Amino acid sequence: MKDNWIDVASASDLTDDAAMEVVVGELILALFRSGGELFALDGMCAHQGGPIAEGNVEAGCVTCPWHGWQYELSTGIQTINRQPLQCTYEIRERGGRIEVKL
Repeated sequence: MKDNWIDVASASDLTDDAAMEVVVGELILALFRSGGELFALDGMCAHQGGPIAEGNVEAGCVTCPWHGWQYELSTGIQTINRQPLQCTYEIRERGGRIEVKL
């Protein structure tokens, strides 16, 4: 089976404690580098489609800037109802590039 890793950005474009939004085909993804780790989530909030990459990141969670819904970066779990509402994707840094597995 073919590896489905997609090159999405330069590693230097995503500094520590930063986020960015990328479009891959029909998907909008929010990429985060927090505490030295990389995370990738669906870029549109499960609540009303807010831009997750523009949210505040703190203590391993991102807060949607529109209505304050919070999600764990590593799991996509919404912090109040504890349901996995945001899709997460495998992400890695390789050769100075950021890749996401779809």
